[in-house]
Parts: sequence; structure tokens; C-alpha cells
Amino acid sequence: MSHLSALSPTRPVSSRSFALVSSSSSSDDEDDTPLPFPTALPRSDFLAPDFDPAEYLSSLANRHQTLEDLRSDLRERSAAISTELLELVNANYTSFLSLGDELKGGEEKVEDVRVALLGFRRAVEEIKGRVRERGTEVAGLNRDLSDVRGEIEIGRKMLELDERISALEGRLAIGSTGPDSDESDEDEDDEDELEGAVGSSSAKLAQLANEYVTIDDLANDIGRETPFVRKMEERLIRCRNTILLDLGTALKEAKKTGIRGQAKLLKLMGIYSIVDAQAEAVKTLKSN
Repeated sequence: MSHLSALSPTRPVSSRSFALVSSSSSSDDEDDTPLPFPTALPRSDFLAPDFDPAEYLSSLANRHQTLEDLRSDLRERSAAISTELLELVNANYTSFLSLGDELKGGEEKVEDVRVALLGFRRAVEEIKGRVRERGTEVAGLNRDLSDVRGEIEIGRKMLELDERISALEGRLAIGSTGPDSDESDEDEDDEDELEGAVGSSSAKLAQLANEYVTIDDLANDIGRETPFVRKMEERLIRCRNTILLDLGTALKEAKKTGIRGQAKLLKLMGIYSIVDAQAEAVKTLKSN
């Protein structure tokens, strides 16, 4: 009992005690901490040439602002821009209306500019006319030049025709007297055996015939109606007749040789076809 009396309620309690902090007070302290206020969106972001709304919104992920607040901010920004635009339009419109009253006394300058433009237009038209005249003149000169070149070419052909006829006449005068020792062909050995019987070699006669055909074609290019070619026509006929005469003589001599002269005979018939005188060949053969 004495032990129980020792624990009397009048005994002072130990001063050591513990204080518990409530969770509600801690939550109130955290709620009272202010959140960082987002800064206004700079206008320069919207003026970029490559501005992309979706990409721009994705770049605002770290912005401490709800989507609704951001939407309200953009709406306010749009309304402010519309107001500024309206004010600018009104200010410029007033200036535009007053522009007509401010522009006075410019009629004379406008008239001077109009007159200057008309003068410039007339000058341009005159230059165009001169250019057209010069173009027509140049075209005429080009035609004259072409005609002169054609006449020069015809003159060259005339000189060539005269030279070729003279050369052919010289060769005919030499080639019709006997065998040509300077000419040869594949059957030169055979022709040497017939040298005493045939006056002219087939190779020589073929060259003369080809030269005559070349001269005749050249005369056709110049024109058979030209006075120069008409003057040369008699010489051409004389050359052709001389060739046919030599061919006829050679053909008769080759025919007289019999079998030995058959190859020569065929060659001579081919030369007749070169000068388009097959009928003369037949006539010569029949006359023998």
C-alpha cells in the first residue's frame, strides 16, 4: 500500500512531452506557395516566316499554364491585334481622305509628263519605222548578193566549160591518130596484140566519152538557152562526132579481127552507151 501511495495524483508529472504536427497544417503551407506566373507570349514568335501552330504549341510543354488559360491568352491577343488593326485602318483612312485635299497644283506637272510620254512614243515609232526600212533594205541587198553569187558561180562554170571543151578538143586531135602508150587497162596485154589493127585503145575512148558527158552535164547546169552555151554547142557537137567517128573506126577494126577482137568489141559497145549512142553502134555494125 505504501508503494501505491507513492503514486499519488499530486505527484508532479515529468516535464518531457511530445508535440504531433497535423498533416492538415502541412498541406495548408504547400497550398499557400504561389506558382510561377507565365510570361506573356512574345509577338515575334508569331511573326516567324515558318510559323507552325502545332509545333509552337508543342514547344510550350514546360509552360506553367493550363490549356484553357493559354486559350484565353491567345483570344485576348487576337482581340488586341484586331483592335490595333482597326486603329491603323482608321488612321490611314483619314490620311487617305485628306490626301486629295493636300495634292493641289500638280496638274501642270502631270501634263508635262504626259506630253513627254507622247513625245517618247512618237520617237519610238519613228525608230521602229527606220528599223523596218533598214530591214527591207538589207533583205534587198541580201537578194542582190545572192544573185551576184549565182552569176559568179555561172561565170566560173562557163570558164570551166570552155577549158574542158578546149582540153577535150586537144585530146581528140591526138587520140584519134594512133594507139595511146600512156593509157592502160586490165586487158593492156590483149590490146598490145591488137595495136596494129585498132587505131585507139578502149581505155582512151572511154576517158574521152566520160569527159564529154561531164561537159554536157556542165552545159545543162549553166543552161542550154544561154548565149555562151549556144556558142559552145557547135564545138560540143564536133567533139561528140569525133568521138563517135573514133569509136566507129575502132569498132570496125575490132570486128575484122574476129574472135580475138570480141572483148574489145564489147568494151566499145559499152562506150557507145556512155554517150547515149547505141543506135550509132548498131548502124556501124550493120554498115560493115
